Amino acid sequence: MLAAVEIDAAGARSEPRLFAARDFAAFVAASETEAPRRWVWHDTASRYPALLKAGIRVERCYDLRLCHQILAASNFVVDATELHAASEWAAAAEAGEPARPQEGPALFEIETAPRHRGAPDSLAAALEEFDRQRAALERASTPHRLALLLSAESAGALIAAELSHAGVPWDEAEHDRILTETLGSRPPVGAKPDRMVQLGEAVRTALGDAQASLDSPPKLLKALRAAGIEVSSTSRWELAEHEHPAVPLLLQYKKLARLFSANGWAWLDEWVQGGRYRPVYVPGGVVTGRWASSGGGALQLPRLLRPALRADPGWLLVSADVSQLEPRVLAAMAGDRAMASAGRGKDLYAGIVESGAVATRQEAKIAVLGAMYGSTTGDAGRLVPRLRRAFPAAMRLVDEAAAVGEQGGVVTTWLGRSSHPPGAEWMALQETASLPEASKRDEEVARRVAREFGRFTRNFVVQGTAAEWALAWMAQLRLRLAAFPEGTAQAAASSSGPVFERRPHLAFFLHDEVIVHTPGEHAEAVAEAVEQAAADAGRLLFGEAPVDFRLDLRISERALKD
Repeated sequence: MLAAVEIDAAGARSEPRLFAARDFAAFVAASETEAPRRWVWHDTASRYPALLKAGIRVERCYDLRLCHQILAASNFVVDATELHAASEWAAAAEAGEPARPQEGPALFEIETAPRHRGAPDSLAAALEEFDRQRAALERASTPHRLALLLSAESAGALIAAELSHAGVPWDEAEHDRILTETLGSRPPVGAKPDRMVQLGEAVRTALGDAQASLDSPPKLLKALRAAGIEVSSTSRWELAEHEHPAVPLLLQYKKLARLFSANGWAWLDEWVQGGRYRPVYVPGGVVTGRWASSGGGALQLPRLLRPALRADPGWLLVSADVSQLEPRVLAAMAGDRAMASAGRGKDLYAGIVESGAVATRQEAKIAVLGAMYGSTTGDAGRLVPRLRRAFPAAMRLVDEAAAVGEQGGVVTTWLGRSSHPPGAEWMALQETASLPEASKRDEEVARRVAREFGRFTRNFVVQGTAAEWALAWMAQLRLRLAAFPEGTAQAAASSSGPVFERRPHLAFFLHDEVIVHTPGEHAEAVAEAVEQAAADAGRLLFGEAPVDFRLDLRISERALKD
């Protein structure tokens, strides 16, 4: 059985209504047509897919598990004692288990029988957790920002489920053609394709070792050293620093091996059915708030396979990615008008060159990335001081975040997601270095790990806020797309499911890029909606800050990217 409780704006609660699982979808559908509601549930990923399968899309939700994860760690929450005491919710958040509230009616949908061992799943547990979260938000130092983050995170959970449900339109024949052209014909199970076999033989010949194992890093490392290639690992970055006939061949072999293992024919058989690729996204799966993937590898698709992403007949793909998202976010957070001006209406790196801070676009890119990731050597070490003079407000923000991390502190994104503190080993190293009998080596090690944690916090505030902007962008776009009328073309074999078979919908997301699958007659209007949603997201987070979020927009049959 399922139970639903309605809570009005004053907090008054209705008596629970019980439903058989088969009847609940109809209740949700009827409720969505009556008035806007925000569905509050343990975990969107566990509840929403069944509704989508039944042809029901909900407008808003509040994900208790994801919101607990944010609130329990946020520096914006003045007192999170009660949240920390709710250990069952903390455990569910850490394990990823299914587990500012709105003004207006809210509906709780909670299973009355356990579905996941150790996960809180009773109606009473959900109501108690919702009360804890509402109280924590009311006591927050910046409740408006934090409420926006909770809404965006919950919207992201809806989007993740919808992306998997609708799927990415995928040309299986094109994928097979690319694999065959790159690797050779499909090999029997357990065997390698011809090109890999040939390259492997060439690598062994160049190494002078006919028995060299290329797929075992320890054995390969031994073979490389035996051939006079002194490396400490088999990473492509370290290999590329050595001049030896085997190195370029080995790098090419590793590239083919990665394609074969990660996105080869076995991947195609497992993850693409009926012309749809359906990866599994994990909102908030990275500590900064970026998404992760628990299946299908959507966030690591190689550029080589982009031509396989093809719209259905009568449909088009509207692709958009943000130019230099993180530097633009940094400029907005810091209120750095000079950096904002450098990117207004143009490539930000070119604008930095025009400012006179550096000589070339490549130098601008190296300097900005060095500033955000804490690089202190090489070209970055030489160029970052120039940025510090040209854009003092932006540099002060990341420098201060790094200083907090070096002292073992916690930093927070624009909307309120806080970083984790350093671990026990880090603390022990700092304590050892502070003792009177500490050696010079103890002090050096402590300084090194302190700087490393400072680089983490330096980047956390920027990458985490960029992730928040991307969530707001998608949430705004999702609402705009829902308002489009149905198109005349139907998705191939209804592969997108009943909710999206005739409507524009998000089909793919990658950090700073979205792809919308749309009936052809709506393509131009969808492109406009994508741009408007980006502007909305900027205003939502940063008000009237003079920063624009420049998009590279394309309308095409295939999702090709330069």
